[in-house]
Amino acid sequence: MDEEIFCPKCDDLTEHVTVKLGREHLVRCEGCGTVHPIKLERARLTTLRVIISSAGSSDRRKIEVPADDLLRVADELLVDDGVGEVALVEVTSIELEGGRREEAAAAGEVKTLWTRDVDEVVVKVAVYRGGKTSSYSVPARGDETFAVGETRTVEGRRFRVEKIRLRDGRSPNRAPAKEIVRIWGEAL
Repeated sequence: MDEEIFCPKCDDLTEHVTVKLGREHLVRCEGCGTVHPIKLERARLTTLRVIISSAGSSDRRKIEVPADDLLRVADELLVDDGVGEVALVEVTSIELEGGRREEAAAAGEVKTLWTRDVDEVVVKVAVYRGGKTSSYSVPARGDETFAVGETRTVEGRRFRVEKIRLRDGRSPNRAPAKEIVRIWGEAL
């Protein structure tokens, strides 16, 4: 594996090849051929409590991440604690000690990571016909795209998507299910 590492003989960062892994990690400089040991820095890990909201319920999990990783609201990450199912989540809130909330923080400072499942989501759909509106909850993959003008079917009823509203308040013509708050449609 080629890496740029400081070579003591060349006195510069140069391409190196791993010669030996283990307690004493040895590398060889591609420029001068010198073999020398390097010290590998190991990232300090921290255990985070993660609350995953999904379809009206919440699940508590614990994951380990490097303590110096910067976490931000709206980041997506995989939660794999080796116990429950692996989940793709979006960070909705970061709670620090004392209950303070921040938009971003180093993982080592975080007490609880509040998230929502974006792998499988429920899209709320309101379909109107002649002055009467019916509401539906449609399960969808988080990356499934909905578009204004397309025809969909819910509980055997066909409708045309008229408007899409996102979590941030925008109303685009097309969006993935994980970003949608509600869809309005007209029955066909």
